[in-house]
This record gives sequence, C-alpha cells and structure tokens, in this order.
Amino acid sequence: MEFFRFERDIPFMSWGKYTTIISVITFVLAIFFISTRGLNLGVDFTGGTVLEVSYSQPADLGAIRSVLSTLEITDVSVQNFGSSRDVLIRLPAKHELSSAKLSEFVIDALKKADHTIEIRRIEFVGPQVGQELLENGALALLFVSLGIVAYLAVRFEWKFGVAGIIANFHDVIIILGFFAFFQWEFSLTVLAAVLAILGYSVNESVVIFDRIRENFRKLRKAPVTQVIDNAITRTMSRTIITHGSTQMVVIAMLLFGGEALYYFALALTIGILFGIYSSTLVASPILMLLGVKREDLVKPEKKQQEEALP
Repeated sequence: MEFFRFERDIPFMSWGKYTTIISVITFVLAIFFISTRGLNLGVDFTGGTVLEVSYSQPADLGAIRSVLSTLEITDVSVQNFGSSRDVLIRLPAKHELSSAKLSEFVIDALKKADHTIEIRRIEFVGPQVGQELLENGALALLFVSLGIVAYLAVRFEWKFGVAGIIANFHDVIIILGFFAFFQWEFSLTVLAAVLAILGYSVNESVVIFDRIRENFRKLRKAPVTQVIDNAITRTMSRTIITHGSTQMVVIAMLLFGGEALYYFALALTIGILFGIYSSTLVASPILMLLGVKREDLVKPEKKQQEEALP
C-alpha cells in the first residue's frame, strides 16, 4: 500500500553538487570537533564508581543531584534503576581520592540528606577496563563497517559497497561530531545506538540500491541520473512511513524516557535523520561519481535477452 504518491520523479541527482558540498562541510566540522574537543567519555570508558541505592519512597533525583553538586562532584549520572525508589549513581574517577573513599564520602552525604537510604551495590570500574571497552567498541564499529562493505559488494557490486560505507561512515562521524561539540556524555548505550544506526542506515541504502538495479533492467535507454532519481522517488513513500514511525517512537523515548535513555534516544534521533539524508543524497551521488553503469549490474546474457525484446 502506497500512502504517498509522486507523479513525477524528484530530481535528486540535480542537487548532488550542493548536497555533496554540504556533506563535506559537515563531515569536516565533525572531524574538527572530535579532534579538538574530544568525546566526553562516560564512566564505562574512563573508569569510576557505580552506586545502586534504594529509598523508602520514590526518590527525588533533583535533590540527589543537588547533594552531589554541594560535594563539588561534576559529570555525575543519576537515574532511576528498575523502580522509582531505586537509583543508580555513576561517579567519575577522582585522582585525589580513591574509589573507596569517594563512595564513602558520597554515601555519608546521601545518608545525611535521607537516613532511610539503603546501599544495594557498589562497583568500581578501573581505567584499564574502561580502555578495554573503548577499544572493543572501536573494533565493533570496524568489523560492522567491513561486514557492510562485503555484503553490499557481494549483493550488488563493489561501487555500491564503497558508496554505502561512505554514507554510513558519514552518519557515524556526524553523530560523534554532535556529541563532541555539545560535550554530551558518550557511554556504552550511545555506542549501541551508533551500531544500531549503522544497520538501520544500510537497510535504507539496500532498498534504494535494489530499486536502482531493477531500474537498470527496466529503463534500458534511460540515463543514469533518471534511473537513480526514479529509484529514490519510488521508495519515498516507504521512507516517509518507515522513518516517520521510527522517529516518533525515538522522540517519545527522548522526551519521556528519562535520563537513562536520553542520550541513547538523542543519538538515534540524529542518526535516523542523517541516515535518510545520506541514503538518498550521499550514497547515490557517490555512485554517480564512481561511474556506475548498467553493465555493472546486468549480466551479458541477460542484457542480450532484454535487447532482443521489442
């Protein structure tokens, strides 16, 4: 069922020069912010202390943050964990205090504010463990990217693999650029969102690439620009419905999911928006630059059969 119909092909490829310039500028800016500001790595990567506490009644997260701010502890994460009475507190490592001393310091301050507090769990994440998680996360991104290239190259042709991975890499760098510029906390949940966006974006690219391959067989005498414009236009209804529905759910998580899901949903929101953009206005112009042709996708015997048709 197609809810949105487009009577004429949208001339996406005629905008290719402008979108390429925009993409290059945003990509370079993202690289600049990542290299100069760096990512604000969370406790998962830098090491620190994780406290799980429980209250006799629903916890006031704002009051807990106020208590911690009086202790001059910055970059702390306070969120509900499981129920409204359970709270998870993540404390960054302090060079002047050991993890044990820091946890005792915080627990004493919280007990003074509310004597009903109950300590459920205390965990210490060392910097070596955090570094290992960071390296494993980078390896995960690398292997996923290589897998995407191999999949697209086998299913279509190597030019499609190159175009797809550049578009997906564009999305990842843009997300990281936003987190570096605004110094939002980059945690394991954000890394999971980035990996999810890689899969989500490549799915959109595969749909468009399938249409392009199909159009090369149907529109035998049409120029490459018309083939690609028609392919993207024919997928627009699906794109609007699929991405619109997904974006509504993610925005609901962003607005109502609380602090635990905020940066995860924020990364997904940015990734979905740029995933739509890159699949249509980054990957396809790159195909044009690489000189994709009908001969790349249609086998010689199939081509002869098609040309024999009236």
